[in-house]
Amino acid sequence: MRYFRRGKPSPGSHCVARHPFKRGNIPRNAPILFLGLSLLFIFLLLLLPTGFEGAYQFKDAIKCKVEILEVDNSSLIDTGLIRTGQQVCKVRFLNGKFKGQTSEGWNMLSGALSQDKLFHPGDKAQAVVHHDDGEIISVNLIDFYRLGGELILALAFALFLVVFARGVGVRSVLSFVITILVLWKILVPLFLKGFNPILTGLVAVAIMTFIILALVYGFDKKLLASFCGAMSGIIFAMVLSIICSRAFHIHGAVMHNSEALLYSGFQDLNLTQIFMASVCIGASGSVMDLSVDITSSVSEVVRNCPSILKKEAIKSGLTVARAAMGTMTTTLLLAYSGTCIAMLMTFMAQGTPIYNILNNNIVASEIINTIAGSFGLAMTAPLTAVIAGTVLAE
Repeated sequence: MRYFRRGKPSPGSHCVARHPFKRGNIPRNAPILFLGLSLLFIFLLLLLPTGFEGAYQFKDAIKCKVEILEVDNSSLIDTGLIRTGQQVCKVRFLNGKFKGQTSEGWNMLSGALSQDKLFHPGDKAQAVVHHDDGEIISVNLIDFYRLGGELILALAFALFLVVFARGVGVRSVLSFVITILVLWKILVPLFLKGFNPILTGLVAVAIMTFIILALVYGFDKKLLASFCGAMSGIIFAMVLSIICSRAFHIHGAVMHNSEALLYSGFQDLNLTQIFMASVCIGASGSVMDLSVDITSSVSEVVRNCPSILKKEAIKSGLTVARAAMGTMTTTLLLAYSGTCIAMLMTFMAQGTPIYNILNNNIVASEIINTIAGSFGLAMTAPLTAVIAGTVLAE
């Protein structure tokens, strides 16, 4: 490697002439190696069984896509906002064993606005077909067919990242896919099998954090600094969630669909510990983002001023950290507030006093989510600055 002679530092400054950024001993083909390892990891995760493949409902039925041709709403019963009864539809199968055939489909309404749907001619629906030796017995219309639109949206997002950010975009797409697969193939099955949610959550988050940061930085000092900073904030958020959940007497049943999970045969699950783990999982993305921002800032300072002292590099990192904390601490607040806006509107419409709102167990759980996660962010910022300044400055 060719080295440039350093110039004399100016008075009162330790900065010297720039030199090419040294990547340590990382080979030039390292990015290709990282991408290859990531693709291999994705492939292995896709093959990894969850252990719940045999738990599918309607195992003796065919799932397919249908088009609604005609509807009969004569059996529907309207009672104010509540609509019950059944909608009878004539459907045409668009794929599967009965592709091209038509049949009568049933759409059962239970009176729950969050679950019921009403079809119109031309709609595409997901159906479950029960049959016997090729003869259709019944067709149940489950929901609108959304898989095609979701796939288009995901591909558009991936294409935008790749076109705009090129190599970084490719790595971002890979990290996105890895995160989904780790959650679905590792974290959720282990939770269902009764593994300790807190330890399992920390290990899964550590795996995702390391892989994602490795895709960003490769295996160098910046990876070490950002990973240590991020994990310190995540662990702090986890500890705080445990303390607050116990102090506020929060039960994990406040999580959406948690009671349905218990009634599905998983009554031995510790929902409260799962809730505690969910706090650090929910905050981990923002924590990683902040650790990368601060580590990259310190790295740029060191790159442009190679002779900078560790103390000054840490000071520069702390300056960036203070600025980042001004907005990052509200990130989780807005994210969690957006998910419970209907509940807040209900409280206000009913004239519920503010002290009753804050004392509500669901609101208290969101407060724990927000404060513990934000506290983790607040701890990540200075710790990452100190670690990055110590590790990156020579």
